[in-house]
Amino acid sequence: MKSLLLLVLVSVCWADHLSDSYTPDQDRVIHIQAENGPRLLVEAEQAKVFSHRGGNVTLPCKFYRDPTAFGSGIHKIRIKWTKLTSDYLREVDVFVSMGYHKKTYGGYQGRVFLRGGGDNDASLVITDLTLEDYGRYKCEVIEGLEDDTAVVALELQGVVFPYFPRLGRYNLNFHEARQACLDQDAVIASFDQLYDAWRGGLDWCNAGWLSDGSVQYPITKPREPCGGQNTVPGVRNYGFWDKDKSRYDVFCFTSNFNGRFYYLIHPTKLTYDEAVQACLNDGAQIAKVGQIFAAWKLLGYDRCDAGWLADGSVRYPISRPRRRCSPTEAAVRFVGFPDKKHKLYGVYCFRAYN
Repeated sequence: MKSLLLLVLVSVCWADHLSDSYTPDQDRVIHIQAENGPRLLVEAEQAKVFSHRGGNVTLPCKFYRDPTAFGSGIHKIRIKWTKLTSDYLREVDVFVSMGYHKKTYGGYQGRVFLRGGGDNDASLVITDLTLEDYGRYKCEVIEGLEDDTAVVALELQGVVFPYFPRLGRYNLNFHEARQACLDQDAVIASFDQLYDAWRGGLDWCNAGWLSDGSVQYPITKPREPCGGQNTVPGVRNYGFWDKDKSRYDVFCFTSNFNGRFYYLIHPTKLTYDEAVQACLNDGAQIAKVGQIFAAWKLLGYDRCDAGWLADGSVRYPISRPRRRCSPTEAAVRFVGFPDKKHKLYGVYCFRAYN
């Protein structure tokens, strides 16, 4: 008890001593947050932006700086845009700007520039969008020892479709799968694209490669051959497999095209070689699988005539289900990979616009 009383007395005396020795010169406020907080802040007004192949888009990015920390000049600010790979393991350089010095990289050359909406605007404009432009982009602003970043996702309007070649199902390693999509005017789909397609009703019971190297498949109607009848709907994940040795199908993604997709009116049915030549004679080329899916999904193309496509498959697009023409659902119907010498089908052509 005596110790406690002694402690209180000492505290009171010390406080009185401080009060007696106080002077106005010592009246200063130290803002801990301002001293130690961020001097440079980078923000994206939108987390996602939407466009389509062939369109233009602005990836928003602005930065806010503490002028008392850096001074009034902005010539030392460095703005760097990179694209994050689907597995997030690498960054691909897109554009760098520092004062009057600017540099563009790879396939973005001639297609990107800063919007320049103000001194604090780091937004990037991408023109003539390609399928490969889809993904997440990082905006990084650097000044002195300070830097900050923001990430913007670029989404493309399009359609995901499952694909396997004439060899049959489960015949593609990862590298062959990626090339197969490119050959059909598409790119290998991302998980997000497959997930969105599943939410839109895509149901496919064969596993396929995705851009991150995983193997998955979407199920909206659970059934025994596809993970079990008592399982919940969802995107089934087989995990990551050997990209060289493992073999599966692939999910491809394509978007709007700049051209005309059409069924060629011809007096007779055609073999595959005759179909190729017929399109050439009409000033076009035989259509690819990605183009028939884009026409069906994005343009509502509907035709109940089976026709050859460039990969040797025969398909037809139905957007209005009816008897004898996909009566239960809208879909691109797959007839198969028939003998190319069979004179049983028409042909779908594609004429690109210049």
